[in-house]
Amino acid sequence: MNQKRLDDPVALRAYAHPIRMKLVGLLRREGPLTATQAAERIGESVPNCSFHLRMLAKYGLVERVEGADNREKPWRATAEATSWRSDSTDTATRAAIDHLENMVVARYAERAQEFLRRSDLEPPEWRQWTGPGDAILYVTADELGVLLRAMEDLLAPLRPRQTDAAQRPAGARAVDILQFVLTHEPPEGAGPSPQDTEYADAAKPVKPPKAPKLPKAPKPPKPPKPPKPPKPFS
Repeated sequence: MNQKRLDDPVALRAYAHPIRMKLVGLLRREGPLTATQAAERIGESVPNCSFHLRMLAKYGLVERVEGADNREKPWRATAEATSWRSDSTDTATRAAIDHLENMVVARYAERAQEFLRRSDLEPPEWRQWTGPGDAILYVTADELGVLLRAMEDLLAPLRPRQTDAAQRPAGARAVDILQFVLTHEPPEGAGPSPQDTEYADAAKPVKPPKAPKLPKAPKPPKPPKPPKPPKPFS
């Protein structure tokens, strides 16, 4: 599979933007597209899409191609997938990867919720194979790597259909197989994660500031005493 590898922290953070992720995914499925066409499909303004496409091009994720006319050149994705090294030990790179992977998980949740909102429209033959699922396995790190590579080998023959519509059989539809592999608990003897500390601090209730004391209202002036009546003459 043709992949675009991101190693630079700046590039990783540049990609970690919901609109940019949507644009790259759209171009992989339906590209090449102009900024105008892409804006219509994802519900954003043309200037906004043009800006984000230029930023993606800066880091090699998309590129311009020759169009049918000279008015607006379309864009295409430069690879079928984006990858990065989750095991980086560089502090800046690790922070950028954590930020990007949090954005990816948020995109997964958004796409899953969007599907669930319309899943009742799916015919039975599609509903039986779609939706959430999970498996708990006890494996070593090496065995997990073998398993994931075997899954990728199963998907590899179908990858070309993403960019070559002629290879898609009748009735074929685009589906998302979302992958998120996680351990159930931290390794034995591991201390708290920096992210755990960060999230714990963020979760602490913030005491509202005390309201400033208002100045006391001035007392109203006392009414003047009425003058004493003059003494009568005798």
